[in-house]
Amino acid sequence: MMSSMALEVDNSHHFQSPLSHNLEVSAFGEEGEGDEGDNWVIVCSGQYWSRSEKVRVKNVVTEHYLHVSGDTFGRPIHGQREVSGYPSPSELNYWIASEGIYIKPNAQAGPAEPNLHDEL
Repeated sequence: MMSSMALEVDNSHHFQSPLSHNLEVSAFGEEGEGDEGDNWVIVCSGQYWSRSEKVRVKNVVTEHYLHVSGDTFGRPIHGQREVSGYPSPSELNYWIASEGIYIKPNAQAGPAEPNLHDEL
């Protein structure tokens, strides 16, 4: 199963998530200030992330993957799925971007001349 929902990831820490008992993922901090648990990396299959490619999102501190457990809440929103941190790669922690800013690869960049764009 691949997840294609809107995603705004904030924080992961060493508390159990309420349904699956994986690691909890939650919004944390005030006025744009959080902690080291806010740092996530994109894990893709190659050197560059292609628009249609499924990827994993891994927390830098906990080394857990952003994951949809399949467990659902009864309230406050009936049927809402739990998103948690999972310790290993799984089919339930693939994600696909549906919106965002896409940077077209430089057609002139080749093996001897890597694409030098490393940030926006």
